[in-house]
Amino acid sequence: MNLKSTAALLVVAASAPAALGGPLAYAMCQTDCNRLAVECYAAAGFTFGVTIVAAPPAIMACNVGLGTCMATCATVGLFAPTP
Repeated sequence: MNLKSTAALLVVAASAPAALGGPLAYAMCQTDCNRLAVECYAAAGFTFGVTIVAAPPAIMACNVGLGTCMATCATVGLFAPTP
């Protein structure tokens, strides 16, 4: 590739819109959901991923929030148009 074609490729790539959906957006969203769940568990005094016999209401609320966040990621991240 010569210098002119490389420069043209860089101009085109720089002017392309950012991806708003697709597998990468979904993965990034899921990572944020899990980070928030870890923080929620820590705020309740528990460790995320550790099995407990009877989950207290605070942990149940964290789980509901995690499920809602992941469902939103699936709706927005996977099904949003990818420009």
